[in-house]
Amino acid sequence: MPKKVKKTTFVGLLDLIAPHSCRGCRNLGSIICERCKNDILNTKIQICPNCKTRINNHRCPKCTNLPPIYIVGERSSPIGALVHDFKYYSIHALAKPLAEILNESLPNYTHKTIIVPLPTIGRHIRERGFDHTYLIAKHFSKLRGKKYQVQKLLLRNKNTIQVGANRSARITQASSAYIIAPKTVIDPSATYILFDDVWTTGASIKAATKKLRQAGAKNIIIAILALSRLN
Repeated sequence: MPKKVKKTTFVGLLDLIAPHSCRGCRNLGSIICERCKNDILNTKIQICPNCKTRINNHRCPKCTNLPPIYIVGERSSPIGALVHDFKYYSIHALAKPLAEILNESLPNYTHKTIIVPLPTIGRHIRERGFDHTYLIAKHFSKLRGKKYQVQKLLLRNKNTIQVGANRSARITQASSAYIIAPKTVIDPSATYILFDDVWTTGASIKAATKKLRQAGAKNIIIAILALSRLN
């Protein structure tokens, strides 16, 4: 078993038996307190993550090829710290509060809605012991009810690894990284929420959006927990 798995497993077990401390203010009691969660929700991203144009709604007037984009906060903020601890320290208890934050950040549709988590690299799932985007999406769907379904409509075409790659390499890798899952039936009347944890260059999300559109999805929105300001 890789050392990284042993480390994250240990941290996960410790997190279960030790009292939770808030990842924001560090006070004991919960893994993210209500005050810090409200602080996250009250911090709105007012720029397009793709071109950095300041916007007042979720559609960029310049990037008209992109669906509406909902982003909770910046990667350098508390939401980024929560995502980091969830992914790299396997703190499973963070899946639910992250889903709750996502739930309060997105519009609530009354019609059929499909949540499509961006596929995680298989090696990362094995190292962490779970698929982080899928786990958040499952909690989110439970909060929203029966009209919200989680479907793994996208699969990785090849084992492209983008962590640490420069912008140009990430864009090139992402362009051929995804395929539509076999036997997928797209409902053109449904809304598809394409979900990922972090927007870095946006290459993965844009490539995945293109695949969903090619498969027949008409109504797509993008949901991101944290925006990296490195691109």
